[in-house]
Amino acid sequence: MISERVKPGRIIRTAVPAEVESIVTLHARARATYYPDGIPDDGTDWHGAWRSAVERPDGHVLCVVEQGRIIALASFRTPEGGAADMVKLFQFHVDPDHWRRGVGTALHAACVEEWKADGKRTAVLDVHVDNRRAQAFYARQGWIPDPQNPPAEDDHHLDLRFCVTGEGTRAGE
Repeated sequence: MISERVKPGRIIRTAVPAEVESIVTLHARARATYYPDGIPDDGTDWHGAWRSAVERPDGHVLCVVEQGRIIALASFRTPEGGAADMVKLFQFHVDPDHWRRGVGTALHAACVEEWKADGKRTAVLDVHVDNRRAQAFYARQGWIPDPQNPPAEDDHHLDLRFCVTGEGTRAGE
């Protein structure tokens, strides 16, 4: 597991429970950018969800810290019922004030490094259909539409797939 990764002016490391409030705040700021009418209240207890993600022994939450402040985060683990060599990226957020500065790319690289170390071959995620910025980011990182989970007409999310091992350019190769 990656516990710390130092880059000039930034650290990528595992999040700790004391940081849940900062994580929830960053998560809300990032999500607000792709909900033009405001974030829908779906009843999710985000404090509880993030605390659970940070404390899960079978999961990982990496964060990017600059000047003592969390500016990006990623949460991932093997999905329920998923193959042992699969990982699901559940959350990936960069503070909007830090977009287009290489923060997301560095965090994604740290995730891939962790996935390789953990023996993962395939990563999956779902992204909101209105979040075109995130879709473009994932495409630049090598994610493709998941051929095993094509979207239904009324889906609010798109399923993407990433070959962790770098073997082949399409899922299943």
